[in-house]
Amino acid sequence: MERTFEELVGEAEAASVEGWDFSWLDGRATEERPSWGYSRLLGGRMAGARAALDVQTGGGEILAAVPVLPPVTVATEAWPPNLALAASRLRPRGAAVVADDDGPRLPFLDGVFDLVVSRHPVETWWDEIARVLAPGGTYFSQQVGPRSVFELAEFFLGPLDGSARDPVAAAEAATAAGLEVVDLRTERLRMEFRDVGAVVYFLRKVIWIVPGFSAARYRGRLRELHDRIRDEGPFTAHSSRFLIEAKKPAT
Repeated sequence: MERTFEELVGEAEAASVEGWDFSWLDGRATEERPSWGYSRLLGGRMAGARAALDVQTGGGEILAAVPVLPPVTVATEAWPPNLALAASRLRPRGAAVVADDDGPRLPFLDGVFDLVVSRHPVETWWDEIARVLAPGGTYFSQQVGPRSVFELAEFFLGPLDGSARDPVAAAEAATAAGLEVVDLRTERLRMEFRDVGAVVYFLRKVIWIVPGFSAARYRGRLRELHDRIRDEGPFTAHSSRFLIEAKKPAT
């Protein structure tokens, strides 16, 4: 039996959005993954590091999946619900979890990490990355690129600028901070939302797509989207990702 608009929205509103696990969307939404395989590449770099820092770790899901962590592994996170999840996952692995204020100052001494990583950071503080990296150290990150999921954002908000999160600008900022960019790759990836509940859950969790989103605030547009998916099939959007790796000179 086809589920009603009210049932789908109500279920999505009741679901927990803590952490960075998207398994609730299994069977309801899909997203292609970048061809480079960030988790696999991250595991290789972690295995060869002595001291590593994961900035904005979220719920620690990605770092916790790394097979071998360096002898010194530290993760930072600012949002309290994610901080608790990260601690529960990472401390049993011997990693330290540090609360920060999500501001442009990392709470560490100069040159203490030979590897700094971050998956989908809200913002990259390039000068701080360069400061905490040891000479010869590496910053390795997968980031959200320009106009990511804009088909969905513009459905609710209308036309948007979309000039932010430019990978070329990121590379220029890394260079300005004294780092050498050794890898920069970009991809756009297909996403499908198969019911309106999947959209509600996604927008509750990924809060920067439609800032201030709530099902009550956008009920009319959600009803239109529900009818569109029912009549035409899944709503299609495209995520944007880039991979950047930058090294600090050895001397």
